Amino acid sequence: MKNRPFNLTMGPRGEGWVLVQAVLFASLLVIPPIPDVRFPFAGRLAGGVLLLLAGALGSLSLLHLGRNLTPFPKPRAEGELVQHGTYAVVRHPIYTAIVFGTLGGAVLLEHVPGMAMSLVLFLFFDLKSRHEERMLRDKFPEYDTYRSRVKKLVPWIY
Repeated sequence: MKNRPFNLTMGPRGEGWVLVQAVLFASLLVIPPIPDVRFPFAGRLAGGVLLLLAGALGSLSLLHLGRNLTPFPKPRAEGELVQHGTYAVVRHPIYTAIVFGTLGGAVLLEHVPGMAMSLVLFLFFDLKSRHEERMLRDKFPEYDTYRSRVKKLVPWIY
């Protein structure tokens, strides 16, 4: 057997990334809250608003992505590069929506471990998107120009 350098492809389409993502989502359901943690009403309200905004962002992003949607990092063979709508504001708006939705829901429910999980999800999606972007650059020659124009996960910031 040949010695191969460590590679995070995790399957030809990135199936391992989807599996890890599912485990992270499942952990949100089983991590217990910290008892007696209370947030002010304004904080919970802000969490609810963030959750709603994230839901709208995610829904619009799914519509804009259309038939290009795949759970795997590898783009569809017949896919095209989407640069309009929410994809004109952030390169990975579905990941952004999941992270901010998780954070907003955790604040709304006063679930401190859920807030920490939103950070874990952010770090995970940052890594997953790095892998995904290598494949997008290979498939779409215009990706580097798009990448230089639009932030990755946090609109106008990162």
